[in-house]
Amino acid sequence: MAAPTGAFEALYSAVEFRKSVCTLDLYMDLCVTIKGVSFLLQTGLGILGNALVLLAYVHITLTDAQLQPVDSILCHLAFADLLLLLTRCVPQTMTVFGMKNLLDDGGCKVVIYAYRIARALSVCITCMLSVFQAVTVAPAAGPLLSGLKVRLPRLVVPTFAALWFLNMAVCVAAPFFSVAPRNGTVPPFTLNLGFCHVDFRDNLSYVINGVAVSVRDFAFVGVMLGSSGYILVLLHRHGRKVRGIRRSQGATMETRAAKTVVMLVVLYAVFFGIDNVIWIYMLTVPQVPPVVADMRVFFSSCYASLSPFLIISSNKKVKARMVCATSSDQERQAEDNKDSKAAKN
Repeated sequence: MAAPTGAFEALYSAVEFRKSVCTLDLYMDLCVTIKGVSFLLQTGLGILGNALVLLAYVHITLTDAQLQPVDSILCHLAFADLLLLLTRCVPQTMTVFGMKNLLDDGGCKVVIYAYRIARALSVCITCMLSVFQAVTVAPAAGPLLSGLKVRLPRLVVPTFAALWFLNMAVCVAAPFFSVAPRNGTVPPFTLNLGFCHVDFRDNLSYVINGVAVSVRDFAFVGVMLGSSGYILVLLHRHGRKVRGIRRSQGATMETRAAKTVVMLVVLYAVFFGIDNVIWIYMLTVPQVPPVVADMRVFFSSCYASLSPFLIISSNKKVKARMVCATSSDQERQAEDNKDSKAAKN
């Protein structure tokens, strides 16, 4: 009687093991699906939003004589965020859904280099926007600040050129460490991006790269937070002075632009904080778990995906172009419906 009992227990154990394996497989499939849908929504909405902002500013450029300095900065920010999403989130989403061997070594070097530049430009241009707005709303106390206010619009394009040159130089080391995945293995001190590996070879280069990127980002974030704090102080003082007094249209536009800049900085600071908490953890381990790397990619790309919708909702010029485009489409559709009815009659 002992043999059948033992056989029954073995069979029962095998069935339970099979159930646990199936449950684990279902759980893993569900996690992959949720992760893939999250990246897909983030990427799709981000690309759509930034493309709409760029198209709106192209329309403004064609209809108006010239973009205002703040509009030029916002347009450049939308371009940098669009480039970031195309070079990071698109291949990441494709990898999550099981696509392999997307890029060779050369492709990885180009994509990673472009992504690093776009990510750096995103923080630099947000900082530039905050500083520009702080100088714009600051009271002209003294000849130095007054002269800076006059020269400020002419400094926008040279600042763009300087930021591009600076970040292209700083990020030039990234392509040397970027390679295509090798046989599914991830060496130590390697950032596993899924579609590419950034292999730093040893702990020293791994930590130096991480510290250099963090120092640069923290410096720009510190400046943007300081200038945004200054803007909030000026807005508070301005609100106390004009309380109960009808404000002019120019003051209203200036205040609205300043509030938009502050909201963009707060949005960036929130996701920057989450991103760097994960990044600091990644610097402390020789091999980063894939789920941690995916979380960092998602949170570091949230600003690029959400910022264009903040610009659309708070910028009257951009919003007006959206309304005009929608109205034109509705009028065109109404005319087509009338023509089709007339043809039937």
